[in-house]
Amino acid sequence: MLAKLTSKNQITIPKKVLSKLPSATYFDVGVKDGIVMLKPVKLSVTNLEIIRGKMKKLGLSETSISAAVRWSRSK
Repeated sequence: MLAKLTSKNQITIPKKVLSKLPSATYFDVGVKDGIVMLKPVKLSVTNLEIIRGKMKKLGLSETSISAAVRWSRSK
């Protein structure tokens, strides 16, 4: 199938091709040996309240996370 690159550097993926892929809104785009590759990416929603609850249960705070990041970057 033929797809045209627009003046805004956009390409429309033919419906026939998309119908063979799992439904995806985002794609990981790469080039390998001169071939453009699109890989469907599944995004997950993060519930920050669950993460904050786990941090509280472990006795962690935002400052302890910042300190851990600073420590890891200093190594």
